[in-house]
Amino acid sequence: MTNLPERDFKNPRAEHGFKGRTCSIAAVGSYVPSKVLTNADLEKMVDTTDDWITSRTGIKARRIAAADEFTSDMATKAAQLALERAQLEASQIDLIIVATITPDMPFPSTACLVQQKLGAYRAAAFDIEAACSGFIFALEIGQQFIMSRTYDTILVIGAEKLSSIINWKDRNTCVLFGDGAGAAILQNRPDSHGLLTACMGSDGNKADLLCLPGGGCRMPPTPDSLAAGNHYLRMDGKETFKNAVNAMCSAATEALRRCEVDITQIKCIIPHQANLRIIDAVSDRLGAKPEQRFINLDRYGNTSAASVAIALDEAVQAGRIQRGDLVLLVVFGAGLTWGAAVIEW
Repeated sequence: MTNLPERDFKNPRAEHGFKGRTCSIAAVGSYVPSKVLTNADLEKMVDTTDDWITSRTGIKARRIAAADEFTSDMATKAAQLALERAQLEASQIDLIIVATITPDMPFPSTACLVQQKLGAYRAAAFDIEAACSGFIFALEIGQQFIMSRTYDTILVIGAEKLSSIINWKDRNTCVLFGDGAGAAILQNRPDSHGLLTACMGSDGNKADLLCLPGGGCRMPPTPDSLAAGNHYLRMDGKETFKNAVNAMCSAATEALRRCEVDITQIKCIIPHQANLRIIDAVSDRLGAKPEQRFINLDRYGNTSAASVAIALDEAVQAGRIQRGDLVLLVVFGAGLTWGAAVIEW
């Protein structure tokens, strides 16, 4: 492995004697639909108020994709921007990984549809499904291919059209979610430690806390299942909140421990943008300062696998992250799934 510059943190992979290449994020891009659905708009749709939504979630608005705009379309637009910033052509992509719970269709994969739209015909392509944790899971998968020298350039995307699985009569869920996509280009950068570590976890015993019961082989669409609303997202909000805070704190603490990094050394913390109270609770437990966090939840709501990806792009474009900075990503989603990653930018 190329000798890397000394830093005031530990590279866990190098310390364990791994001889592969490091993996860095070469560029990022994101896309959100043009339609804005505000809390005032929701007041006309369900029994809710702007004060109720804001005080409980921190969300003021969310983006909603057009009827003829799908997950693959949003993913492609985010990817095109990332490629442009990386000064790459689609023909140079070796692998496309799309993290989503709202694919265009059960199969083929949304990644294959993105490949076609981009014209990335050299690339292998597949989807992963880890709900709101999907982007970190996809980053870690992509990194393995870079480090093992299997591929040189990997496109990782988190993209969702959650408006397609929301019950717009359920005020407890319809106020939370929005649509969008974020993308990252992974490559080796010899002078950077890049993605230092990722901690991932799951607990299938609590799968029913946040789920979409219908649509799979267990419950194919029928008139009865449709009438019962089984093809809409369901969530136990209180239990999800409790589990999210505990899991995100544990994952972040373990990721920092592996790198021998204190929270004060982190330049930018990008948490999953689900609920401001969750973000506040996690920040307090970690001892993070408000100015370390990047939050765009108020404008986009919870975009699941796209959440951290969109926020990462916006943080970079806003100048909140510079070359050499340490960045902490921390997520939680259905499954249950959770994860945290430390990155040298």
